[in-house]
Amino acid sequence: MPPAGQDAPQKEILSAWVAADPKSVELLEKAQKVAGATSTVLIRGESGTGKDLLASVIHYLGPNADEPLVHIDCASLPHELVESELFGYERGAFTGATQMKRGRLELAGSGTIVLDEVGALTLPIQAKLLRVIEEKQYQRLGGNRNIRVEARILALTNIDLERAVAGRSFREDLFYRLNVIPLIIPPLRERPADIRRLATHLLAQLCKMHRKPHMSLAHAALAALENYRFPGNVRELRNMIERAVIYGAAPEIGAEDLPAHVREAAGAPAKKMSLEELERAYIAEILDHTRGKKTKAAQILGISRKTLLEKRKRYGLL
Repeated sequence: MPPAGQDAPQKEILSAWVAADPKSVELLEKAQKVAGATSTVLIRGESGTGKDLLASVIHYLGPNADEPLVHIDCASLPHELVESELFGYERGAFTGATQMKRGRLELAGSGTIVLDEVGALTLPIQAKLLRVIEEKQYQRLGGNRNIRVEARILALTNIDLERAVAGRSFREDLFYRLNVIPLIIPPLRERPADIRRLATHLLAQLCKMHRKPHMSLAHAALAALENYRFPGNVRELRNMIERAVIYGAAPEIGAEDLPAHVREAAGAPAKKMSLEELERAYIAEILDHTRGKKTKAAQILGISRKTLLEKRKRYGLL
């Protein structure tokens, strides 16, 4: 149960972790056990499995739930900005630094900082992060005053860090520092018992968000969803339900409101797939084959990495 007095957003985050499948239930039990610890946690899983949500759940189940929860996406920021965003900087530290800026580590206070896609950090920043973990202090860029680190670090990744260590793109010592408590989120296809409850939960949430009347999922729609492999995991399911809410008619979402390739998974009658649906299915298959490695997937698809990222966003495969 959420702590007494906890605000609505925190309650929503805690209730959003739907655990019906035994694998999800076991993972939630582990999260509850580690929530009260101060050790670093490494949360691993494919894109779209809910790593960020699990990190938030751990924070809000812990004793410092009222303290800040701060995120930094190490992959979406340009490499040259990650350092200043993480550690902050003093006025005059570099051209354009007209005033002091506090970094995310400092903003987290005694709460939690979530390092999303930690595997994207460059080796120099990895070295600095390692020192932060070991010494519990750091300095802003251009500064000489030590700042004490009180925040707990939760690191997220969808890449094989052991392989990155072997390839010398990720520091072995940092890996072991982050991997004190490992939590692995199975892909949605490996926890099928979650699909029905997740779909129902997301449907209620999205109906409310889009100010739509209450809707339910027809048996045929649920059967199609439960037979689909979801290469995009929970994020793909959410996007699918959202489109059905927007385009569908109350009171029920039927199999016909789902994409053709999903209907075909359950053997439901389906129209021929559109060019966009074919492209989406092919990109999803390649991403699954490359285990989410965007550069390799782009090479196989014959497109640039930037174009792949744009198409992933459009098709809900992030």
